[in-house]
Parts: sequence; C-alpha cells; structure tokens
Amino acid sequence: MDFLKGQPNLDLTGQWSFAYTDTPPTRDPASIDDLAKSGLTLHPCTVPGNFELDLQAVGVIGEPFYAMNIVALTRFERCHVWYGRSFRAEPRPGLSAELVFQGLDCIADVYLNGKLLGSCDNMLVEHVFNVDGRLRADNELLVHIKPAVDEARKFPYPRGAVAGAINYESLYVRKAPHMYGWDIMPRALSAGIWRPVELRFRPHERIEQLYIETIAIRDDLSRADLCLSYHLKTSGGPGCTLEVDSRCGQAAFALKVPVRFDAGSHVFSVQHPMLWWPRGYGKACIYQCTARLVKDGATLDEAAFSLGIRSAQLARTSLTNAVGDGEFCFKINGQRIFAKGSNWVPLDAFHSRDAGRTAAVLALAEDANCNILRCWGGNVYESDLFFQLCDEAGIMIWQDFAMACAIYPQDADFRRRVADEARCVVRRLRQHPCIVLWAGDNECDAAYPWYNLGDPNNNALTRKVLPSVLRDEDPNRPFLPSSPYIDSEAYKAGADFITENHLWGPRNYYKSDFYLKSVCHFASEIGYHGCPAPDSIRRFISPAKVWPYKDNDEWLLHGTSPVPGFSAYDYRIELMATQVRCLFGAVPDSLEEYALASQITQAEAKKFFIELFRGSKWRRTGIIWWNLMDGWPQFSDAVVDYYFNKKLAYDFIKRSQQDVIVMIREPEGACQQVVACNDTRQAAELDYEVKDADTAEVLAAGRAVASANSTTLLAEIPFNAALQRFYLIEWAGPAASGRNHYLAGRPPFDLVRYKTWLHAAGLMRSCEQ
Repeated sequence: MDFLKGQPNLDLTGQWSFAYTDTPPTRDPASIDDLAKSGLTLHPCTVPGNFELDLQAVGVIGEPFYAMNIVALTRFERCHVWYGRSFRAEPRPGLSAELVFQGLDCIADVYLNGKLLGSCDNMLVEHVFNVDGRLRADNELLVHIKPAVDEARKFPYPRGAVAGAINYESLYVRKAPHMYGWDIMPRALSAGIWRPVELRFRPHERIEQLYIETIAIRDDLSRADLCLSYHLKTSGGPGCTLEVDSRCGQAAFALKVPVRFDAGSHVFSVQHPMLWWPRGYGKACIYQCTARLVKDGATLDEAAFSLGIRSAQLARTSLTNAVGDGEFCFKINGQRIFAKGSNWVPLDAFHSRDAGRTAAVLALAEDANCNILRCWGGNVYESDLFFQLCDEAGIMIWQDFAMACAIYPQDADFRRRVADEARCVVRRLRQHPCIVLWAGDNECDAAYPWYNLGDPNNNALTRKVLPSVLRDEDPNRPFLPSSPYIDSEAYKAGADFITENHLWGPRNYYKSDFYLKSVCHFASEIGYHGCPAPDSIRRFISPAKVWPYKDNDEWLLHGTSPVPGFSAYDYRIELMATQVRCLFGAVPDSLEEYALASQITQAEAKKFFIELFRGSKWRRTGIIWWNLMDGWPQFSDAVVDYYFNKKLAYDFIKRSQQDVIVMIREPEGACQQVVACNDTRQAAELDYEVKDADTAEVLAAGRAVASANSTTLLAEIPFNAALQRFYLIEWAGPAASGRNHYLAGRPPFDLVRYKTWLHAAGLMRSCEQ
C-alpha cells in the first residue's frame, strides 16, 4: 500500500560508505567520525547492496561466482560491517517522520546523529524507526551489522531442533535459509542494506492498515461480497469518514464509511464485479483504489492500492489411493484450476541484485505460460514489484513462510519472533489477489522422519503460531501447514498416500515406476538435471576445469556442493551423467555433446512430467516443476541458467504448458491415446494431426472439440515397445493452434538420430544458441 498524503518521501538509496573489520571493536562507533578515529578505512559503496559485492567493487575480492571463489568468502563471515551516509532533512510540521529499511541483513544497530535509534535481527522483514524529534538540518546515519555466525552461537540448540550438517547456524537466525548453503545455492552469508531505505513522512492522523478481502462470490458470478478492514490513528471525536474509490476499466464502486473508532470493518457488495482470474481462465482484472481518511471535509491521509476480486479455495483430503479417491485442487471463483508452473527460488545469491532480475524472470514465467509459482521457503519474501507483476499477469502464488528442511526451535521466544515476522509479511502482502495459499514451510514435516523425531503435528510453529497469525490477519485465504503436509491422519496411515507431494525419489529414468505410479494429485516439486550451455559454463568454470566433469572440484561446487568436505550433494554431478546414460546408453566424451545430451534428457523429462499430470486431469490437478531460473551459475534442474541462457527444456515446457494442447498419453497395452487438454473455460474447436517424423505416416488426424477445462479423447494409435519413433503433433483452430511431439519406445536412443528429430520438430534452435 502506497501512503500518499505525506509525500514526497526522502530516498536514502545511492551513495554510502562502508568499513569493516574482523576484530570486534572495544567500543561501538556511533558515527562516521568514530569509525575514522578507530583506524577503520572507509570505502565507497552503493545501497541497496551486499557486503561481498561492495568488497568486489573496491578490488578486495574477485568475481564471487567464478571457479572456487565463493568458498574463500567464508573468511569474511565474522566481519563487523558499518554503512554510513549523511543527508539533509528538516522536520515537517504536522507530519511524523519514520526511517524505513525495507531489507537490513541482519543483526544490526542503527544510529542517527550519534545516538542509538534501535536494533533489528531479521533480514526478511521491513524495519521502521520513528525519528520524531531526532532530525536536524544535517543528519548522519550509521548502521553497524554484526556477524550472523556469532549471533548463532548465542542459542542453546536443544536436541529437538535439527538441520542438515551445514545449516544448523540457520535455525535461530532469521536470514534466508539458502544463504548457509543449499543444494541449489552457495554458502554466502552476506550482510548489508539489501533493499531500499527511505525517510517517510506521514500525517499524525492517518491510515495505519487497510485491507479489502473477498468474502464470497455468487455461483453465477453476478455479485461479490467484500469486507473492508481498517486500523487508523486519529485524535478521536466525531466527523471522520473513510472513503474508498475503486475503478477497473469502466467498472467502479465507491464507499463512504463513518469512523466511530480507530479500528473497524465494513461488509459490502459489488454487483457484476470484474473478477481476477488465473492465466488461461480469464482476465486478471485489477481495480485501482484510493482510500482517504476525511475529517470535516478535509483529507487527513490517503493511500493507493490495488484490488483483485476473487475467491480462493483449496479442496484437500488427507489421503488418496491408487484410483484417486482423494483431492488437492485450487478453486478460483468456484472454478477448478489446473495449476502448472515453477518453483520460484532465489533470484540471486546476493539479494540486492534481485530487483534488477525480477521483471525479466517473471517475463519468462509468462512466456512459458505458467499460471502458478511456488515461492519456496528457503528464500526471502519477494518484493512488492514481484507480487504486483503476478497480480497483473494472472499468476497464482503459493507462498511459503521462510523455513525449510529443518525442525526449528519451539521455545517461546522463537515462537514470538516467527509470529512477528509472519504478521509483518501477511500485512504487507495480503492485498495481492495472486496469493492463493500461505504454506507454513518447505519440507519441515518431511524432516521429522528424516531426523527420527516423531509426529510433525507437534510442530507448534505451523500448527499453532502461524494459524493464529493468519486467523488475525488473513482468515479467508487457504493455509497449508507444510509442503508436503503430513497431517494427523497421514501420519497414522503413512505418508505414501498424501495428496500433495514432492516427487524426487531415485531420480532415475524419468518414466520409471516412481513417476508413473505416483498417486499424489498434486506435485509441488519435481525436477530433473540439465547441463548449461558450454558458453555459460566457460563463464564460471576456469579453463583448466571446464572438462571433463569427473573428479572436478569446480563442477562439484557449482553442482551445488556448497561447503566442500561437509556436503551431502556431491552425487549431483554424477547423477546428471547417469540420467544422460539412462536415455542415450552412454555419456558423450566432449563438453558440447554432453551438454546437448543432458539438455535433451532434461527437456524430455520435464515435458513428460507436465504431460503426465495434464493428460490425467482431473485425477491429477497440478504440477509445480523445479525450476525456472538459477540464482547463481550452476549445474541444476533450472531450465534457464543464471545468465538467462535458455536450456532446451524451456522450449519443451513452453509447448507443454499451452492452454490447449494435443498430447499422447503413456501406453496401455498395445495402444496409446491421443487427447486434447484444454485449460480454459471455453470449448476449443481444432483440427489435429499426428505423424511419424521419419516416414511422414499419419497415425491420427481429424476435427474435434476440446471440452472446456477438461481432457478430451481424440484417437488411439498403436504402440510397439520394440520400435523407437518420434511423433510430430500439430493442431489448429479459431481459439488455439500449436505444435508438440512425443518420443515413443524404450531407451537407449541414438543421439545422432534424436538430433534429426529435433530439427523436424522445430526445436534444434535451442541447442544451437
């Protein structure tokens, strides 16, 4: 929400100075002059920024992502770092002044004009300091950031708090979990002012919180019931009103609510609302709103925000079985939605660079026709821009809270800190219609059996703390305590038959029984490795280590094995080669051929996963594959590498996620079904053809109607396991046209022959870039 009345605010980003030392100071400097007197050297830097990037900019370190450089950065983890700047800002009569840090990493003391203003210990939320009576014409701001590794040593670490070998330090410290080292991210603990800083001026009588939520939508979509909730700061007395004007194209509504007290709510209806729909199911309509606090005809404060009118439900059962007697399905405006999209992981190991990558990566998600992104719990909470763009694009967001793959502390103080964080996050983000689910964490339920700690339903953070916050702040949005969620019924019965799952398993041949016979209705993680293009590899691997991949410490590090000697992920590089071997029978002996074979293997696997789920709609209801984009240069499951070079899988996925697609189901006996999957709310007429790429034999062709939001059987074709064939699929119609392919037969396939098939399918361009 943008507060308008006190504008303009003072932007404090831009040129700052920083100093650092790995020796704790005997006396805390409170000013830039104190830093100089203590013998510390001041260097120029830019805010937003990160400590490592500041060191690189002044020549202390080299490119952190090159070769083994990231490992050497551990020597800076115990540094104390100071950031300082001067600014002019005099008090403004009738306005209250607040110093706002949108992202401060992480254990920090903030000084204004030589006096301690306050402290913070969470990089994941905004920090606001009131500075009324503290401003002068000329001001100085100093931020002392203390080592997170030292902070971590202050806590007791009971037996019941458990993490991976390289992640224990993350349990109590509220930083993004991935920063301690992950299988997709390096260890880069960092420090810094990583999001913008501003001096904000607001009226003394003002709007503190305002939220409009959708309570219900009629079945015929003709009326929506909404609730306006507000918290104000006023001097009391009669004469105040809260007025809201909203417009979406030609549609509009207005409210005028008498204010009896500083907090309240107001239920109202909108006739014939312009609804927010996910991509493919309709327009993502957004109302632009302005709220004004008015007293005796004068506007005291105003705020601008967006509103998407939509209902969101999650239909879920605890368990399912082989025939699908269960459910896990999103419903928007009462309509079942087939979810297809990507896990959203860190945009960059150094989060000050996130802002420069957000729009470009989201453009890839739109281009690939994703209608959902799962914001993974090992990450930061994304920026307002991210959610605004997802609102506009009709991309649903599954938002994890920032906990992952561990059993977090349960003591009263940690519960309070998690509650405070969640409350801040929910209040910042709840107005966004794109968020269709809050999830308590990533794989923390699954961690209980990993670490032999019994029933995950004893986790007070996700069974008590977060539900309590959401009941207070956002009671009508679905909540899932963990992903995958092992509730009491699933714990008693065993987790093999839960309705939503992460399908990693052996990561062997992508058509193995592990994948084909999975019973979950919804896969919220599933992935397969793909090698980056050789040109990308040469940007982050040193010349002597580019090839071969075996016994190669740089490949392992970027595999990602983030802490050499302490990692459980060393197998990942050989796994990538094994997956190539599964499809082609051998591993090529040159980097160029290896990268191509690996990209083909990944592309076919990702395509198969998506079409396996789409082809069995509504037995299966969604797939969120891992993942769209790398957050640092690596060998991974991502389909676009850190440098924005697309792997072959990107184009395969783009085809597989078309709203209307003709595809071939896996064989049953001696035949295979050709089906049209339609993920829109309108039936689609189409002409289709399936032919052999080698012989041009037409195996199926015709005219059909793909029923709305369902899968329609078009034809059956013969299947012979002894034959290896590549089918070209095309369709055209008034509403949808497209191309697809299907790889038939059993591996191993010949790589040279497969290249000819890629040319025939119009897909070889991806490999030749």
